[in-house]
Amino acid sequence: MANLYLVSLGCNKNLVDSEIMLGRLGAYDIVDDPNDADVMIVNTCGFIEDAKSESISTILELASYKKPNSVLVVTGCLMQRYRDELMRELPEVDIFTGVGDYARIDEIILKKQNLFSPDTYLQPKNTKRVITGSSYHAYIKISEGCNQKCSFCAIPSFKGKLKSRDIDSIVAEIKELISRGYNDFSFIAQDSSSFLRDCGKSDGLIDLIDAVEKIDGINAARILYLYPTSTNERLIQKIIDSKVFVNYFDMPIQHINDEMLKIMRRGANKDKIINLLNMMRSAPNSFLRTGIIIGHPGEKDSYFNELCEFLREFKFDRISAFAYSKEEDTLAYDMEQIEPKIITQRLNKIEKIIKSVIDESFKGLVGRTIKIQINGVSSEGEMFYGAKAVIWDRDIDGEILINDSQIPNPKVGQIYNCQITEYAKDKLIGQIVCD
Repeated sequence: MANLYLVSLGCNKNLVDSEIMLGRLGAYDIVDDPNDADVMIVNTCGFIEDAKSESISTILELASYKKPNSVLVVTGCLMQRYRDELMRELPEVDIFTGVGDYARIDEIILKKQNLFSPDTYLQPKNTKRVITGSSYHAYIKISEGCNQKCSFCAIPSFKGKLKSRDIDSIVAEIKELISRGYNDFSFIAQDSSSFLRDCGKSDGLIDLIDAVEKIDGINAARILYLYPTSTNERLIQKIIDSKVFVNYFDMPIQHINDEMLKIMRRGANKDKIINLLNMMRSAPNSFLRTGIIIGHPGEKDSYFNELCEFLREFKFDRISAFAYSKEEDTLAYDMEQIEPKIITQRLNKIEKIIKSVIDESFKGLVGRTIKIQINGVSSEGEMFYGAKAVIWDRDIDGEILINDSQIPNPKVGQIYNCQITEYAKDKLIGQIVCD
């Protein structure tokens, strides 16, 4: 049997595509070392400059492991976006394919042919996936593409318009995963709150929540990537009222200054964003995550300072900050750019604010007893169990180190009460306690 080595870069939406490819490649043995691989696949990211550089570096690195008769396959967003250039500049690669043919990857490798279908792949019902990274949590991708017109984002140019999966397909996937022992789910898309708007439904995400709530066997679910213009109070209240979906609100705001929001073509103004965030924050035990972009063309010092002040005052639980990346096929590409030195200075300042905000969120848990799920051995080694708060998403929101337990041999994926005893060196420490 041939050996397969796969690298999935970029976001968790890419990870789902990689897991679908693994599902099609069951005839291969998956290996952890490219030295042992007969087939190597890189699922690339093409969102911003850093991601593009990482993708190219990974491709070249894997090319150095090639043996006689081995095959290097490059697929994903970067490949779709820069098809002609990459095929010309990367003779080391044996097979090129884009974002439309993940479910045909076995056929592509067998025939050793390049393939670029015109449409982005949309996961159909009964698609086999090999879930990676967790034995109890899985990501559920609910749509592809995006209808938003953000000035900085090139994704619609290579992923296309919004295409939503059918609810029956999503429900069938969740039930199949539950039968395999999965009980914790994160629903993802480029713009999750626009789900089914391509089918003429303005509240499609509410319909999906209704359908998911009827499924037995789910411990917790959360929705990622809400968009301010397609998120409304009815949706937020639906999440708050849900017995299945936790009060996890992930809404990248990108900025808070009204003029910047206009320049960035975000659709919603400051007042609407703050109203939505306040409603989210009012939910019991709510958890708020956001993302921002620093140094977008047109960002004056006063606009940046307004953003800094807002982040200090509002106190999100988690914030991701990105330096603006000048991308072809975007409205911002031809705007007057801000000097890289200024962007770096602003990013350094904002990162200090973010660290302070996140530290405060973590410290707020010390002394509390919360619900956690065991992930397995911690990132710090076998001295601790690693766990996440049930409300958190997988990997991105932090790790709780369990150094003691009143319950013998806690099991991976199980939910326990955990008393948080300490926050040290950016890590929460706690002990499992009896009910």
